[in-house]
Amino acid sequence: MFSYKPKPQLLLSFSVLKRCVVSLPHPTSSSATTNSLNAIINRHSSQGAHRQVLVTYASMLKTQVPSDAYTFPSLLKACSSLNLFSLGLSLHQRVLVKGLSLDPYIASSLINFYAKFGCVDVARKVFDFMPVRNVVPWTTIIGCYSRMGHVSEAFFLFDGMRHQGIPPSSVTMLNLLLGVSELATVQCLHGCAILCGFVSDINLSNSFLNVYGKCGKIDDSRKLFDHMDERDLVSWNSLISAYSQIGNLCEVLLLLKTMRVQGFMLDLQTFGSVLSVAASRGELKLGRCLHGQILRAGFDLDAHVETSLIVTYLKCGNIDIAFRMFERSSDKDVVLWTAMISGLAQSGSADKALAVFRRMLKFRVKPSTATITNVITACARLGSFNLGASIHGYILRQELHMDIGVQNSLVTMYANCGRLGQSSIVFNMMDKRDLVSWNAMVAGYVQNGYVCKAMFLFNEMRSDHQTPDSITIVSLLQGCASTGQLHLGKWIHGFVIKNGLRQCILVDTSLVDMYGKCGDLDTAQRCFNQMPSHDLVSWSAIISGYGYHGKGEIALRSYSKFLESGMKPNHVIFLSVLSSCSHNGLVEQGLNIYESMTKDFGIAPNLEHHACVVDLLCRAGRVEEALNVYKKKFSDPVLDVLGIILDACRANGNDELGDTIANDILLLRPTHAGNFVQLAHCYASTNKWEEVGEAWTHMRSLGLKKIPGWSFIDLHGRITTFFTDHNSHPLFQEIVGTLKNLRKEMIKMQEVDIDLESSHRISQ
Repeated sequence: MFSYKPKPQLLLSFSVLKRCVVSLPHPTSSSATTNSLNAIINRHSSQGAHRQVLVTYASMLKTQVPSDAYTFPSLLKACSSLNLFSLGLSLHQRVLVKGLSLDPYIASSLINFYAKFGCVDVARKVFDFMPVRNVVPWTTIIGCYSRMGHVSEAFFLFDGMRHQGIPPSSVTMLNLLLGVSELATVQCLHGCAILCGFVSDINLSNSFLNVYGKCGKIDDSRKLFDHMDERDLVSWNSLISAYSQIGNLCEVLLLLKTMRVQGFMLDLQTFGSVLSVAASRGELKLGRCLHGQILRAGFDLDAHVETSLIVTYLKCGNIDIAFRMFERSSDKDVVLWTAMISGLAQSGSADKALAVFRRMLKFRVKPSTATITNVITACARLGSFNLGASIHGYILRQELHMDIGVQNSLVTMYANCGRLGQSSIVFNMMDKRDLVSWNAMVAGYVQNGYVCKAMFLFNEMRSDHQTPDSITIVSLLQGCASTGQLHLGKWIHGFVIKNGLRQCILVDTSLVDMYGKCGDLDTAQRCFNQMPSHDLVSWSAIISGYGYHGKGEIALRSYSKFLESGMKPNHVIFLSVLSSCSHNGLVEQGLNIYESMTKDFGIAPNLEHHACVVDLLCRAGRVEEALNVYKKKFSDPVLDVLGIILDACRANGNDELGDTIANDILLLRPTHAGNFVQLAHCYASTNKWEEVGEAWTHMRSLGLKKIPGWSFIDLHGRITTFFTDHNSHPLFQEIVGTLKNLRKEMIKMQEVDIDLESSHRISQ
């Protein structure tokens, strides 16, 4: 009937099934028995008991009861559900033998059967050879193409159907919606459904609700929902799911309340949607409440809801409960394992995520690409090159598929571990790169201090017709801020303006931070003032910029303006303000702000805030007070803070206390060159030259070397680095000569000033 060349692996099935069909006994039973058994088959099929369908058909063959056109649709549906392709082929041959292939319902069942196994061409041939087609086969073939993602072909058939004068049914519209993802297409289809009179079809309306939500058109979803004459549980769940996808918790809770008032009971799908938004917003209290309601309602947790609960607890930082639920789960599939690994990696427990991955392999659960991506991300967060490389080796040994997500994670992991060579190799070997790939490589160069290479890659990215986004710009601006490259930062600012990337709070904040750290405070303030809105990070950037460059009073005024805006400060804001006070000698103001953290805002200071206060007191010469704060607030020794106190002792002549702290530092970290250098400087400041010699000798005996001091300047976008006591610079002689000339000129100017001052005194 149609020329279909079977796949090689199916040739044996064709021959065997053909013999089976030929050997079937000739039917002799009555039509009444056939009708009775057909009724049983159809009942089993409607209940999803597909094996019973086949058992009943086997009894028909055994008792020689003839089959008819009403028998085969349920049989073909059973073969599709049970993945019995060979049996389905034999049934198709039986249909041909009995001359039933032109029946529209059987043809539709055959189309569905072949579509289920991906044989779209065969399904189309079955459709094309039908001499007469009603709405059923048209709807089936349209759904076949739509499910396979061939939306344009599905709409072409839909137009052909209407051209032949066959009006679509609501099921036709439902099948068309299966593959639609573009908003314009959805709206056109919705208009067509209204014209065809399907406004009151609740199933179709629910599908439009769902698709509008997936397209992000929440307003259209809500408008359609409000105009529905009838709503069922699916309607409510579709709208709740749409609001959950955009994280609108207030609207979700309001819908839940209205839903209950109107007499609808929540099901597992409802709980799943609400849990997803609770997880994304970190609402632990809501997550616990939903968990309790699920248990009180007596629902058996399905895999989706159980996974959502575990993810909620992980994102809210309640790892213990998440682990208990995970351990109690009787059916741990790859999705649950992956969710557990991902949640632990994102909640700052990357080491535990890797431990779960080891258990997953021990239980012989094959990881998916999503699993591998999250495991590599965990290695990146730990900065563990050895673990990351071993995971990469595992992927290669097991010949696992590396999609673009896995490759991007490898690029990021190697970059975070400082192995830019391996990162570049993975990047260069990628067959296809997306924006994330380029951003990962650019960020890797920036994080490792290679801003020029990052800019070169940025230009290469544009040459490859890949449009940079806000993440790309933020990475480059952070690199400029960390190296003080104001010239390059201004160029990037110009690129942002020309390409319309300015209206983004991340980019705006990065510009404020870059100009602030590079010392151009006027431009930083202008960028800050031009922002349409400010968040905690942008306020912190402008406050830090002023504080870092000796403008402590302006930094405090900016903090006052921040409080006047009505925003509540967080740990980062207080750290910026305290640091500004410390750098500018604003002792009393800093201590008052430190006390206000707990007193006025209920925020407990962490170790960084305590360290700022120690530094604040040390810079003011109040070393004893600083030491008392250290002893009171730090339960474990912190070497950096002890170093601050030691420097203060040296500067203020607290020799005895300085010796004690220096010895404590050496005991805690005896093999660190910086400690001996600091100790030698401390002895030198008190003229203890013998102790200075001993410190240097002890350092050399341990094989330690002092890292030379260095600095750099940015001249027209070019970075030049200078090291202490090094004469390797190619322009060393010219630099030394220029400095000598400057020194002579300064001495002359000083002499002139003295002469002028003397003349002024004589004249008086």
